[in-house]
Amino acid sequence: MLFLDELAEFSRYVLDSLREPLQSGEVTISRAGYQTTYPAQFQLIAALNPSPCGQFDGTLESCRSTPDQILKYLNKLSGPLLDRIDLQVEVPRETQSLRALDAQHKPTPQSPQIRNQVAACHVKQRERQGCLNAELTTQAVLEHSQLSKADHTFLVEVVEKLGLSHRAFYRTLRLARTIADLDDATSVGRRHLAEALSYRALDRLLEQLKKL
Repeated sequence: MLFLDELAEFSRYVLDSLREPLQSGEVTISRAGYQTTYPAQFQLIAALNPSPCGQFDGTLESCRSTPDQILKYLNKLSGPLLDRIDLQVEVPRETQSLRALDAQHKPTPQSPQIRNQVAACHVKQRERQGCLNAELTTQAVLEHSQLSKADHTFLVEVVEKLGLSHRAFYRTLRLARTIADLDDATSVGRRHLAEALSYRALDRLLEQLKKL
């Protein structure tokens, strides 16, 4: 596991060097007349503020940064790198979190319960296709998702609206296939696609900035 705090404070060159190992699980080091490859399978977890001042929430009322400053800050995260980050979750401000606590009365799942769900999900995937969803080829993920024509059109339209790449399309579909597995569903449905797309918080934030 690799955890990077204040992700946008790293140089773009350093961040883009993560693209190869995130995609292939290997890292190649080249020197004069010599090249070697090492295994580099890891899970990337990162955190960052939505703007240099840390206060941007989609509007400029309470933000001390201009749209240009925010874009310059977030542009350290290249499109190809964002494509490889499947879960992008917005964490609400502390005051919003505290208010939400009062409204939450239902018990939350505990770690052992979640671990058992994940283990059962892995077994299901290996029995269906011989590997985990993350290892599926683009053609295989289409085959095993069993999307209806209407749901395929829905996904394509949202991807076009957010300006996502082909890579992001298939990675979103893989995530939706996993959500469907956790839901014990045979095929990927609209609600699974919608949930997978809801985890593209940075892409939505960049889309909001374009409108300011």
